[in-house]
Amino acid sequence: MGIRDLLAEVASTYDRAAGSTREVKGQQVLRGVASRTDLVLPPGFRAEGHGGQTTPAATPWIGLFEKQGMQDPKKGLYLAYIFSADLKNVTLTLQQGITWLEEPLGKGRAREEHLRHHAARLRRAVKRRENIGWVDEPDLRDAATRPRAYEAASVIAKVYDTAKLPGDIALLEDLYLGVQSLRRAEEFDRVWWASGENDAFQLAYALKAHGAEDDASARDFDPLADFRPKESGEYTAEIKARQQVKQRTHEKLVDDFGRYVVGRGFTPITLRQHPKDLVLRQQEPLEGQPDEWLVEAKIVRHGNPTVAVREALGQLFEYRHFLYPKQSAPFLLGLFSEEIGVYASYLEEHGVASVWRSEEGWNGSARARGWGMTTS
Repeated sequence: MGIRDLLAEVASTYDRAAGSTREVKGQQVLRGVASRTDLVLPPGFRAEGHGGQTTPAATPWIGLFEKQGMQDPKKGLYLAYIFSADLKNVTLTLQQGITWLEEPLGKGRAREEHLRHHAARLRRAVKRRENIGWVDEPDLRDAATRPRAYEAASVIAKVYDTAKLPGDIALLEDLYLGVQSLRRAEEFDRVWWASGENDAFQLAYALKAHGAEDDASARDFDPLADFRPKESGEYTAEIKARQQVKQRTHEKLVDDFGRYVVGRGFTPITLRQHPKDLVLRQQEPLEGQPDEWLVEAKIVRHGNPTVAVREALGQLFEYRHFLYPKQSAPFLLGLFSEEIGVYASYLEEHGVASVWRSEEGWNGSARARGWGMTTS
């Protein structure tokens, strides 16, 4: 008995309506996967079946994990055979962990958007188009949050008809392609996360109307009530076998500007605004104009503003598109650690104002001066 027979047995015995107790045949098959010795797997890999615990899984699955590598499907990257809810298909997929994102992003659309965006990034690394017959996402045919998250988390996928499963040799060949893709994706993922260039949730869009839960009375009493920038001191980052000490100059920039702009009639908000750096609202709003300013803060490195301006412009447009689908578009503001020169007019041409730290305090572009954020 090999992989083919195991997949066929799960498809023929799993019954979601029968429950998740040990007496249920399909659950027995899945729970017995970890102890089986007849499965031919790539060297160093083990298999583990999942059919739900107290509640039967809508889409049962078999995870394939490296014995010396990532052991927890809640986070990281791994391979899995995931069955569709109707059991007509089973998909070998390179998956991202989904459970660890529940706390920062919830279980709905925000998590799916984050997973799908990062999957697209990883897909470029694994070169999916070289694997003929593979697709991006499976169709698991269930509207529950977990199956939808599995679909969004898929980097590449090979879908099989459970009534016409290929032989073990063909399945193993596909599995080895999956392992190669896993290796490429893991290396890319390590480099990207360790680079220090990206916030972990830079592209994790919370697609809801921000500010709906704000405490209006608290804001009226204290304009800094919802302004809680991160700690600006040094912190230690563990990267592989070494340590790096980094400066949170980005947070310091947000903190300083937020406290400054209060005196210019604005309320700075960071609470519940992630992944936005900062949101500003007027303490005395004017009728007929957008009710908030979306601020993206960037540190200018080595006196060259090119990269900082490019990243700020891209993120502001991206956040406006994804975070304000049903709201009035916000004003856009780039916040910089030093003067950006000719790029101020460049940003203005694209409808983006800019403010930067100067020896005198804060200077800004014409649009920022018009809003009263700076006087020079």
